[in-house]
Amino acid sequence: MKKILIITTIGGFLPQFEMNDVKLLMEQGYEIHYATNFTNPVYELNLKELEEMGIRLHPVDIQKSPLHIRQNIRALRELCAIIKTEEIRVLHCHNPMGGVLGRLAAMTMQAAVRPYVIYTAHGFHFYKGAPLLNWLLFYPAEFFLAGYTDCIVTINREDHVRARSFLRRRRIHRLKKVYRIPGVGVCTSRFAPDEKVRRQVRKELELGENIFYILSVGELNHNKNHEAVIRALARLRDPDIFYGICGKGYRREYLEGLARKLGVARQVRFFGFRNDIPRMLQGADCFVFPSKREGLGIAALEAMAAGLPMITSDCRGTREYMEDGITGYVCHSNSPEEYGELIRQMKEEPDRRREMSIFCRSRAREFDLERTDGIMRQVYGEMK
Repeated sequence: MKKILIITTIGGFLPQFEMNDVKLLMEQGYEIHYATNFTNPVYELNLKELEEMGIRLHPVDIQKSPLHIRQNIRALRELCAIIKTEEIRVLHCHNPMGGVLGRLAAMTMQAAVRPYVIYTAHGFHFYKGAPLLNWLLFYPAEFFLAGYTDCIVTINREDHVRARSFLRRRRIHRLKKVYRIPGVGVCTSRFAPDEKVRRQVRKELELGENIFYILSVGELNHNKNHEAVIRALARLRDPDIFYGICGKGYRREYLEGLARKLGVARQVRFFGFRNDIPRMLQGADCFVFPSKREGLGIAALEAMAAGLPMITSDCRGTREYMEDGITGYVCHSNSPEEYGELIRQMKEEPDRRREMSIFCRSRAREFDLERTDGIMRQVYGEMK
């Protein structure tokens, strides 16, 4: 039987984002193996459910930070052993360190048994406006590893152009194809607005008719930048604005303390990880996506599919779908001051919000799961 090893850094990444790829691979007769760090899932992870689907699980202690050299060297050795023992013929790598270690492992194999390598870049760490250190560290590494990759899949225009430049600039390399997909795909029908559900959710959250409710979805870390929105609330001093955050992460305690310190704890609700995001979105009036960096931003696209007008940062990922003043407002400075002004403006313009909702749903359809499926079928169809 043909065997493929999917490698990610984060344990819950596959069930959260890659189950449709798993379905496509199983249709093509592949036995799925999954190697990742299961001790830090971030997203919901049900190992028994994955095993019942026939997915072979391999716990490997991949560390997100490249500074954890000893642990990642051990993880590299474990990946090499899995590839040899299981006679893996295809690798599909995700996340920066998953991509690095997976491709290094493939490099160690003899040419006759070296697996076909796919790397999905969910956002290169080097991009226009990125810190110089990112370019010094990550660009040379990706440029080198591209020579040992058969196919790179990107999720935004800027990364696609950068990956294609690897094709032109290397004389001897394995890289044959570069694709761009519209993210991992959104099942837009799951997020269609439903007024009945909206009333139920707002009742459960005890949100009165006069409450303007903004929502964010994302891991509680520095990059997701929830702090800017909490500080914006403090500047607004409007008790009729509530902010909900779905997600977990190491910044929760800090953010809760910040909300208390700024006197807005009553207006900020931390919901933790939720597996009912389509329903949670129904209760909101606006979606705020303040990330400092995004390869694309699946959470934002899901909110658009739900018809929520958007307030987003201006980054590589959001530029794929945001039109300032059409699908929402873009916060170019990514500052609490500007977020506060845009939140106030959005609250005071109900007619404008309804217009934006229509445009958001239309734009989200461009990122529908069917479009991603079509491209990934091409990617997997070329595997040898």
